Amino acid sequence: MAEKGASTSSTSGAKETEEKKKNIPWKDLPFIEKYQPQRFEEIVGNEETVARLRIFATEGNVPNLIIAGPPGVGITTTILCLARILLGPKFREAVLELNASYERDIDVVRSKIKMFAQLKVTLPPGRHKIVILDHADIMTEDAQQALWQTMEIFSDTTRFALTCNTSEKIIEPIQSRSAMLRFSKLSDAQLMAKVLEICKREKLTYTKDGLEANPDMLQHCIKGDIHKTYKIMSKLWKSGYAAEDIIGNIFRVCRRMEMNKKLQLCFIREIGETHMNITDGLNSLLQLSCLLARLCEASYKHS
Repeated sequence: MAEKGASTSSTSGAKETEEKKKNIPWKDLPFIEKYQPQRFEEIVGNEETVARLRIFATEGNVPNLIIAGPPGVGITTTILCLARILLGPKFREAVLELNASYERDIDVVRSKIKMFAQLKVTLPPGRHKIVILDHADIMTEDAQQALWQTMEIFSDTTRFALTCNTSEKIIEPIQSRSAMLRFSKLSDAQLMAKVLEICKREKLTYTKDGLEANPDMLQHCIKGDIHKTYKIMSKLWKSGYAAEDIIGNIFRVCRRMEMNKKLQLCFIREIGETHMNITDGLNSLLQLSCLLARLCEASYKHS
């Protein structure tokens, strides 16, 4: 009897583990890194900008770069592809990647960045160490001033690639010493094609609603039901999705929804303001919850 009970428990545990695997966010699954582009040929969209970077990779002696664009379009991944081509086997020791969302003050520049710039790495002629700084537009002005001075001092050995949502927030001295490139958002067709490719290669099951980002949450906002819409938001947050990914998806779904046009414009305005707050570093669940409350309130006013 004990053996039978242990067997039943083991089977139940296996089923529970398998069920949990089905609900893991894609960003936490191993095939996300597996399918992250390693070469320019694998990057989806923004062909003209990628072509310019190909030229830099071929000729070497890359300038400092500022690449602006919306989140989730592959800016950092593209820079890493460039770095792999330029640095080859020295990639790991000659690249420093930082995220200014978490490290945005002057101390980061004075410690981590300056120490890396001082590091001696033997590279072929025309090749430089590379500092990749994500979300550089939310760095404090003091930190940007210190960064500009570091760029000047170590210009012979180190290049800087800054990513941002809005290049206007980068101080002029840095802008004037960098090549400016821009990425645009990917089309729904491009995203869908890539998702389907991964689903087929990984033999994953999917539904049409899953592929097209089911709008249940916004439907509850239209009905003014804050409790149901918050429940969905809370589940997304606890599943590990980033605020930028959530707000971007809300915008795409809202833009395509069949709904009252005046209310839709009101929703888009509120979503846009929240997106700006998130890119400024206010990327908490509270920020997203406030958005839902405002959308529900707007629905009441338009009813």
